[in-house]
Amino acid sequence: MKTHRMIVLAGLALALATGWLGGTPTAADGAELLAYFGTNTGSGKSKGIYCYRFDLASGKLTPVGVTEGIKNPTFLTIHPSGKYLYAVSEVTDASGKAGGAVLAFSLDRKTGQLTQLNHQSSEGAGPCHVSVDKTGKVAMVANFGSGSIASLPINADGSLAKAASAIQHEGSSVDPRRQAGPHAHSVNVSPDNRFAVAADLGLDKVLIYKLDPAKGTLTANEPAFGKAIAGGGPRHFAFHPSGRFAYVCNEIKSSVTAFAYDAEKGSLTELQTITTLPEETTGNSTAEIQVHPSGKFLYCSNRGHDSLALFTIDEKTGKLTANGHQKTLGRTPRNFGIDPTGAYVIACNQNTDNVAVFKVDPATGKLTQVGEPVSVPAPVCVKFLAAE
Repeated sequence: MKTHRMIVLAGLALALATGWLGGTPTAADGAELLAYFGTNTGSGKSKGIYCYRFDLASGKLTPVGVTEGIKNPTFLTIHPSGKYLYAVSEVTDASGKAGGAVLAFSLDRKTGQLTQLNHQSSEGAGPCHVSVDKTGKVAMVANFGSGSIASLPINADGSLAKAASAIQHEGSSVDPRRQAGPHAHSVNVSPDNRFAVAADLGLDKVLIYKLDPAKGTLTANEPAFGKAIAGGGPRHFAFHPSGRFAYVCNEIKSSVTAFAYDAEKGSLTELQTITTLPEETTGNSTAEIQVHPSGKFLYCSNRGHDSLALFTIDEKTGKLTANGHQKTLGRTPRNFGIDPTGAYVIACNQNTDNVAVFKVDPATGKLTQVGEPVSVPAPVCVKFLAAE
């Protein structure tokens, strides 16, 4: 990886909101984050996983380097320890075999450099999402092409073991073009780490699995799923910090479905479905959904309208109220990230090879542009880590 020397911040004991190695950084600290961008290398513009320094005081991104030699490392996640990063290789064949791969890297928080540890089969074609449970013992991957999910135990050195669970989804839904079969699109762990939920665009379901971190396995829950709207195409999923509510963005119907979440049963009950658009927009689809760390706001990206939809959250009922839109200053915002302090949102505009930084108003959730968009080739997602 080609890197410039990074600033070492004296006395900085920082962590992500998940509790990594201490408290959460703030702009007042004069703190810096590492921002890792997963990209699509298929266009020939991108070389792999890009690392930038992100200054919390100014909102400025400064390039550090790129980890090359990976096909379509579109989606990333970072281990709770902050020592490892995992990436999907979103392909239909990897290492000469059918299916995609999940790659493990060690991570140097002083330089941002990634060093590959190993890779394993994702047990399906077109892996598009990867996450790690809160204990750091298991990685979970969703395979869009084959409509399947898998869980891979994480070894003590951060490397990946072969999949302990590989689950093929079955069925279809009402849209014959998009939903003739399953298309798993994400896997997220519950706040208490007892369950994992997999949004499947092809089934109009959010499937629920029991998670055993010690064994690294997933098994079907009862109830087995939460139902999204017919023809909606559930894509990405987010829990509310309270653990009482959850939200899924419906890619095909450009909407968000809010659920009440029963943490004891692992069940999802629909509360509301609300559009992400201010007006009808032909060809629009949603991509990413995230709840602000404060629990007061929810954001969802629109590809086509090229905006982030903002909603306020009723913290008693979990229901959403539309609160405007922010253009992302580029085309096709496939993903965005809220930094762990909740101060900024970075939108990844895949089709214009740039990312845009926005400041969050803590009272309203409204977004204000910070500087000009920054060049990143074919950006798909962004993940943050406190720098050392």
